[in-house]
Amino acid sequence: MKKRISRLSFSYFSVTCLLAFYFAVVLNLPIYKELEHIFSQMETVKLGFIISIPFFFWAALNLIFTLFSWPYITKPFFSILLILSALVSYAGFNYGTIFDTNMITNIMQTDSGEASAYLSVYSVVWLLVLGVLPAIGLMSVPIKAQSWLKLIGLKLVSILISVLVIVAIAGLYFQDYASVGRNNSYLKHVIIPTQFVGATVKYVKQTYFNTPIVYKNIGLDAHQSSQALTQAKDKPTLLVLVVGETARSQNYQLNGYSRPTNPYTDKLDVVSFQDVRSCGTATAVSLPCMFSILTHDNYDHDVAVNQDNVIDILKRAGIGMVWEDDDGGDKTVADHIARQMMNRHRVDATCDGDTCYDMVLLENFDENVAKLSGNRMIALHLIGSHGPTYYKRYPPEMAVFQPDCPRADIENCTEEQILNSYDNTIRYTDYVLSQLIERLSQLEDKYNTALIYLSDHGESLGEGGIFLHGAPYAIAPDYQTTVPFIVWLSPEFQAVKQIDYDCLKQVAKRKKTHSHDNLFHSLLGIMDVSTQVYQPKLDIFSRCRVAN
Repeated sequence: MKKRISRLSFSYFSVTCLLAFYFAVVLNLPIYKELEHIFSQMETVKLGFIISIPFFFWAALNLIFTLFSWPYITKPFFSILLILSALVSYAGFNYGTIFDTNMITNIMQTDSGEASAYLSVYSVVWLLVLGVLPAIGLMSVPIKAQSWLKLIGLKLVSILISVLVIVAIAGLYFQDYASVGRNNSYLKHVIIPTQFVGATVKYVKQTYFNTPIVYKNIGLDAHQSSQALTQAKDKPTLLVLVVGETARSQNYQLNGYSRPTNPYTDKLDVVSFQDVRSCGTATAVSLPCMFSILTHDNYDHDVAVNQDNVIDILKRAGIGMVWEDDDGGDKTVADHIARQMMNRHRVDATCDGDTCYDMVLLENFDENVAKLSGNRMIALHLIGSHGPTYYKRYPPEMAVFQPDCPRADIENCTEEQILNSYDNTIRYTDYVLSQLIERLSQLEDKYNTALIYLSDHGESLGEGGIFLHGAPYAIAPDYQTTVPFIVWLSPEFQAVKQIDYDCLKQVAKRKKTHSHDNLFHSLLGIMDVSTQVYQPKLDIFSRCRVAN
């Protein structure tokens, strides 16, 4: 019996080699998928170079893994790594997800409702087969006890073998590796597990080990103009700010899309800005950024969340405000004003126990407006087009584009089905906006009303093999960084604020002009809040106000 156990046992040397092989060949399927796409675009590729790639990965990972395979550590450490890597492999292979620090931040801020949207039979099977079962196997296999001298000696041998393999491959194909690497720098963010482990370490360091930033108040001089205060006594301003989720500009009929995705607002004399860039490709970045005085070019998340944003300044100036949320939260944006989270756990015609259609935000709308005082703003955070469960974002009767994709594992739907489902979400959001405008129109006898809609980021729908969002901004496709920006102003609002609506429509047509950077200053301007931090050149309304 002892001899049988001895024959079945492994050394740390062999376990490490096998783990490196499994990671290099199986769990790194996403990078092989990327390489296949890259090679297909090249005129010639050396066969030897292609064959060398898994050997290079094995050698590099074996060298790294050897540093972490020690008694009492190997099994728990690598078992956890196997399971996490299987999850990353699934997202990378099926959606083209890249796990940089911003993606880790987004994951850490995702609530249970959002996370459950990614669950499917396919994802669970992938996790079980590629992660859980290998982890159980690793925990079960006996590893021979060795003297420290022999253990270290074998580690040195393993490292030497890895180095020799790397040097040999570099000697033969250095130019090929260098060329592919330089032209596709994002590939380093696809290698498992180094990419997500490195990004997680960086996230932990930034979040928990950086010197805390002292909170900074800005716009301390903020105040409403005397004219705005006078008007508030007679007929207050009511602005509804709608924050969209995962809506991309390319699928908006208002912006030239061939399908009727905006049949409701198209009839309501709205202004649609044609070329608007987001600050990030994920909510955790875009939401704090778009409300911050910082621009995309100088954005620092830690600085942004530790100083006043435009909502804080509007509140300081005496604007009555509330934030209502049907998505995963406000990401600290509304920390200092009243907030209402929609109860997604209820089960009725609007909610299914996990998520709610965005029409839930219009419940008790008039009452919520009446609770505020003076000039006022209501911010509504939509769940919009949040994937991959696009089909859960619109009721069955709004599923106009068919066939759609009524499942979470969209990788098992056709691109036509995915596009139809996504366009249904855009169309439903358009319906919600039209209903909001109708409510505002009904309140015109009491308030001067207006609506602004701006999405946080866009979405990839399979273009170039990429799905969803969250790609590093530098390499993100335009589909993830170009967002809809829609404005509706009632006739009396236009008159009171002295806005030339035709001028605004002309401004909206300008290309490569507008971005999330405009929101901070546009809100201050349209609410007539004066402060030294206000920059008129970033206010989309400033050049079209007759007084100017």
